[in-house]
Amino acid sequence: MKRELKKQLRRLYKKEEKLLNRREIGIVRNKVSPIVGRIQDKIPGKLKDTLEDAFYIGFKLVFEKGHKYIEKTYDKDKLKLEHDLNNYMLEINSNRKNFKSLDKKAKSSKNINSAISILEGGVLGVLGIGLPDIPLFISIVIKTIYEIALSYGYDYNKDEEKAYILLLISTSLSKGDRKKELNEKVDILARQIDKGNNIEIDLQNYIKIASCTLSNAMLTAKFIQGIPIVGAVGGLVNYSIIRKIGNYSSLKYKKRYLMKKARKDLL
Repeated sequence: MKRELKKQLRRLYKKEEKLLNRREIGIVRNKVSPIVGRIQDKIPGKLKDTLEDAFYIGFKLVFEKGHKYIEKTYDKDKLKLEHDLNNYMLEINSNRKNFKSLDKKAKSSKNINSAISILEGGVLGVLGIGLPDIPLFISIVIKTIYEIALSYGYDYNKDEEKAYILLLISTSLSKGDRKKELNEKVDILARQIDKGNNIEIDLQNYIKIASCTLSNAMLTAKFIQGIPIVGAVGGLVNYSIIRKIGNYSSLKYKKRYLMKKARKDLL
């Protein structure tokens, strides 16, 4: 295996380990977390169900009908060409500079879409008003991941890749043991896809899990910051969520890319 590739893998594993084992600072663990728990307990069940249903419908709408509209917001062919060029440069010389070029577009996508999410901060509005905006917010989430996927040479049309994307969303917004459990599932699914295994995918189940995780993350954040809530604060919630999803997705797609390179070197 090439030397710089080994370094890239070591850095990635350290970053992943840090992400999975991030500990809450004392004041957060002792003071804030119990409050968050009480807030979550007080969120009306009917409201949770309504929001989960809205996100579930939103995901189905985006995957079934929104695909072509999302692709109009970026140049797919250009992204694929940029990846091919970056990958070719890495074939010639696997140095740090060329790996940075590979990462550059994924980072740009995260930054731009996070900024867009602030402008689109009306999701949930005054907690319920603005539910029609949920498909728009989901579109920004999916657009972010699509662009990252293409930056590392992965398409997203097949059901197994859609399931992978939904699992990325669920894992990025989870914590503790749940995050570690889902992260392992992400790696298992990635290996199965990249080996070309026949995989039975229950896409509706993946949508349900992602809908529950995403709606709970947004709802809790908005309750913590105070309801009613509109405008700038709503945008900051969106920004935080997009950043978490984007950062985790970049890490996992880069991991798939590096592992593919490593396997090729061993042949």
